[in-house]
Amino acid sequence: MSSMPHPYDAAEPARECQVTEAPEVPTAVVSQREYPMHAMPTLMDGTFSHLVEALAEVGIHPIGPAFALHHRAPVSTADLEVGFPVDTPLTETLTLPSGYEVTGSVLPSGRVGWISHLGGYGGLAEKWGAFTEEIGESEEQMMYPFWEFYVTPPAPDVNPATLRTDLFSLLEPREG
Repeated sequence: MSSMPHPYDAAEPARECQVTEAPEVPTAVVSQREYPMHAMPTLMDGTFSHLVEALAEVGIHPIGPAFALHHRAPVSTADLEVGFPVDTPLTETLTLPSGYEVTGSVLPSGRVGWISHLGGYGGLAEKWGAFTEEIGESEEQMMYPFWEFYVTPPAPDVNPATLRTDLFSLLEPREG
């Protein structure tokens, strides 16, 4: 398994907001528009429980944790992509047993701000709020998309307090 490029291969969680350059990374995703937020667990389970196997059948392998990428701020619905970064771009459409269609996409290259959230998924909204504020105070400007990596694979027996989720946002390019 090839390792993901910096900043995605950070072994240690970022307890403070970091700003760094991120490379473009190919992804295999289920894309949804106007997806109801309350149904998010269905989308995540229907994607993540089948995607690795479906990719393996076409010789493609994840090179990092599952993620969700948002093209706009989610309200009651979201425009998002859920999937994995992969070692080879996906050029065909795969259909999962859940009925979701998987296509190739990318995590964009550019300047990103990122921070880690340690704890249950229930605390993510609050962490995003604090992260957004911190970026604003550092005189950076967030842009879409933004994404979160589920660094600790969720499993029934995982203690929520030990879950690590890394939050990323694209930042406006610096002049000069």
